[in-house]
Amino acid sequence: MGALLLLTGCSGASDASSDDAPEPGRQPASQVPYWVDPDGTAAIRVSELREEGRTEEAELIEEIARRPVAEWIGPDDPEGRTRRITEAAEKADRVALLVLYNIPHRDCGRYSKGGAADGDAYRAWLDGVVEGIGDRPATVIVEPDALPHVMDGCTPPEFHEERYALLNEAVHRLKDLPETTVYIDAGNPRWIKDPGGMVEPLRRAGIARADGFALNVSNYQTTEENIDYGKRLSSMVGGKHFVIDTSRNGNGPVDGEEDAEAWCNPPGRALGEEPTTRTGEELVDAYLWIKRPGESDGACKGGPQAGVWWEEYALELVRNAGK
Repeated sequence: MGALLLLTGCSGASDASSDDAPEPGRQPASQVPYWVDPDGTAAIRVSELREEGRTEEAELIEEIARRPVAEWIGPDDPEGRTRRITEAAEKADRVALLVLYNIPHRDCGRYSKGGAADGDAYRAWLDGVVEGIGDRPATVIVEPDALPHVMDGCTPPEFHEERYALLNEAVHRLKDLPETTVYIDAGNPRWIKDPGGMVEPLRRAGIARADGFALNVSNYQTTEENIDYGKRLSSMVGGKHFVIDTSRNGNGPVDGEEDAEAWCNPPGRALGEEPTTRTGEELVDAYLWIKRPGESDGACKGGPQAGVWWEEYALELVRNAGK
């Protein structure tokens, strides 16, 4: 719970990307095949901090900047933005890592509220995303929180059928593309505690056609707990593989806090496992940084609005990870 709307943009690609000559400080494509935006917010801040003589802080933020993070596709210019990202990734001989985040009635009016006005608007937006990806390699996480919010009652019942239909259409449209891998968001172990409850929603959303499901997006549950949960869920949905968001779960969740928004910018958290496809787990295709470390969950606990860079929090994540 607690996804975000990305507010930053995208620009050109890095030239050094092969396994034989990875860009300094970045991992080979065989281990981390995903594109790193050389002009992302964290990378820009690294340059600015160095110019200001704040070397220690620059080195800390570089721990985020040099690793691939997902690019969130919101309502604005879906075709152009997706095309720029996938073209840059292809030029760098890497895979674009994308998150679709525009479902109608998104986030139940909370910090990341918004989304397409209705089903037809979503379909038109999806057309743009599909055109923007084209035949270029992409891994896509489909609509964080969309299914869990149906299950927890946050999304009103009158919107459920439309949501299932739109998610199913998104999965099928994306899988019709030649080089696109698709994972449907399935929440996290502390949100939908019984994996059996997620089976029918995933089925209706198109899990049979998808490559698998995604866990822990924008959340803090431990990797171990997600692996156990994911294996149980996989056994109920035809052995589908899954990916885990490890961007901020290095210290796990906040426990014992009487706070309905314990998921929102909790203090004391840390970066988790670095992005990699070498997970050592047959069913776990990758550890990914889907939530962009350093970008706020929302206007809570002193943070700015959802998706805005919060440097104090970014530094805390890195320091707490022992970087």
